[in-house]
Amino acid sequence: MADDVTVEEEQTTDTAPAAAESAAAEEDDDLVEEGEIAADYLESLLDILDFDGDIDLDVEGGRAIVAIDGGEDLAKLVGQRGEVLDALQELTRLAVQQSTGDRSRLMLDVAGWRAGRRTRLSSLGAEIAQRVVESGEKESLKPMTPFERKIVHDAVAKVDGVRSESEGAEPNRRVVVLPTA
Repeated sequence: MADDVTVEEEQTTDTAPAAAESAAAEEDDDLVEEGEIAADYLESLLDILDFDGDIDLDVEGGRAIVAIDGGEDLAKLVGQRGEVLDALQELTRLAVQQSTGDRSRLMLDVAGWRAGRRTRLSSLGAEIAQRVVESGEKESLKPMTPFERKIVHDAVAKVDGVRSESEGAEPNRRVVVLPTA
């Protein structure tokens, strides 16, 4: 009888990783589908606007990533400080939600603007954090979007001796970097 229990336990243990892999593969398939729906929507929009651009799809960090690159007019889809890009991302998410019935967390980048912004904000967060470590004085940054604040918080978290928090109300919510001691 003890051998029967051991065999059952082994079978249960063996199926658990397979079930987890299957669930992860299904989630990736759903995210790829989101990306394809978004790409179709954006391709139609580019055609209407008569803009050139190549659309790339990826899945990263549990979300679909869609990037439009290669056209001369794409800066118009970014706008000042990314406002047009943020609006276009929301419209694209709504198009995906209408098609799938599920809320989308899709991330859209146009002409590498969001990727470049991430790099600049990471550097800024690390620089401010280092200044706060050296001076012992807190520093407040300019108001930022939630996407931008998250990048700064992540950069500050990598520096020992400081912490960050957000304060204020939208649209004037900002990151404050403080010494931990």
